[in-house]
Amino acid sequence: MSSIGTGYDLSSATFSPDGRIFQVEYAQKAVESSSTAIAVKGKDGVVFGVEKLIVSKLHEPTANRRIFNVDHHVGMATCGLIADAREVADRARKECVDYQSFYGSPIPAKHLSERISMYVHLYTLYSSVRPFGCSLLLGSYEHSGPHLYMIEPSGVAWGYHACAIGKARQAAKTELEKLNPKNMTCVELVKEVAKIIHFVHDEVKDKQFQLEMSWVGEVTGGKHEMVPQDILSDAEKYAKESLVESSDSEEEDP
Repeated sequence: MSSIGTGYDLSSATFSPDGRIFQVEYAQKAVESSSTAIAVKGKDGVVFGVEKLIVSKLHEPTANRRIFNVDHHVGMATCGLIADAREVADRARKECVDYQSFYGSPIPAKHLSERISMYVHLYTLYSSVRPFGCSLLLGSYEHSGPHLYMIEPSGVAWGYHACAIGKARQAAKTELEKLNPKNMTCVELVKEVAKIIHFVHDEVKDKQFQLEMSWVGEVTGGKHEMVPQDILSDAEKYAKESLVESSDSEEEDP
C-alpha cells in the first residue's frame, strides 16, 4: 500500500501505514529550506550566529530578527518559519517567568528545553493544530557553566557542544567538527562562527545576507546580548579574509 498522496498527510494525528507522520516531516522540510543558524558552546559561554537573507533593500536591518532574548541568561536562535518561532519564543518567556515566580530562581536551560519540547510536541498530537515549522537553538550561562540545546519540530530536544540547522547544516557541521570549542572563549568563537556562516552562504542563489550574532557567558556577565557592532565588524572582516586566503590556496594547488 502506498503512503504517498493517499490522505495520510491531512492530519498530524494520523500515521501512514509505514508509521510516518507526514506533517511533522513537512515541518522539518520547512526548517531544512531556511537559511542557516549556528550555536557553539565554548568554555565560558554560548555564541549564536544566523544568516538572515536580505530579500528586499527596503527592509529595515533590525526587522524580523531570528535571535530572541528569552530570559536574562537564555538566548534562542531559530530556523524555519519566523512567525512560528516568535510564538514559541513567547511561550519560552512565559515558562521563564512562571519558574522564577514559583521557585524564586532563574530557570535552568535543561528544564526550559524540556518544557518547550513538550509544548512543541503537543502540536503534533491533535488534528485541530499543525506542527511548528521551526527548529530552536537554546543557549544559557548558569552557575554550572554554559548549556546548549536544540529542539526539533517533532518535540525532540538534544544537548550539543555545537549545532547547525538550516539548508547548509551539513557543510556547517563539517566545519564545526574541526573546532575544539571546549577550549575556546566566546571572543574566539565569534570569529569562527562568522567564518562558518560566510563559508556556507550560497552566493549563487542568495546574493545578500545580514549576519546576526549574540552571546551569553562570562564576557556579558551572564546575560544574553547581541554581539557589539565593533566586534561583529572585526569578525566579518576576519571571515572574509579567511575565505579569500582559502580560495587563493585552492587556486595555487595543481
